[in-house]
Amino acid sequence: MTNPRSKRITLAVTGSISAYKAADLTSALGKLGYEVHVLMTEAATAFITPLTLQVLSKNPVHLDVMEEKIAEQINHIELAKQTDLFLVLPASANTIAKLAHGMADNMVTSLALALPEEAIKVVAPAMNTKMYDNPLTQRNLATLKELGYREIEPKSALLACGDIGRGALADIPHVIEIIEEIFHAP
Repeated sequence: MTNPRSKRITLAVTGSISAYKAADLTSALGKLGYEVHVLMTEAATAFITPLTLQVLSKNPVHLDVMEEKIAEQINHIELAKQTDLFLVLPASANTIAKLAHGMADNMVTSLALALPEEAIKVVAPAMNTKMYDNPLTQRNLATLKELGYREIEPKSALLACGDIGRGALADIPHVIEIIEEIFHAP
């Protein structure tokens, strides 16, 4: 086990069948000593419950950009200020497009726009092969890279829809390895 860290990871879970893997990631990151705060899109809640991620992260899960529990602060702005690494996992084609075009219509996209310049931004796409390879999705990913996002590329596998190809969420141990490399890079 690695020594505890003081790094804060904001995990944004979006609408993909791979959303259930966010539970394993949240648990593993917590065991490594990272502080994990979870945001979810409405579509993500159809695949995994906020309560699961709240229990594993030991922090409230944020769903609604308009919900302000502390009157003197704006929730998504405060959360963004405290973020060391912003990870969208799984990153749906819809959320990737919204991030690439600066939309701010939910908790995930609003916080993304409020991130400080020094915050590390990472997307881990998960979708059907045709959606991932679509020129629009590839253009949106290229735009995100130009804006400083890193991509944890999906793997080729048998997908939930029955197709075989690139689009499956990267394995969670691989994602953790990349996070560790990011935080320990010279």
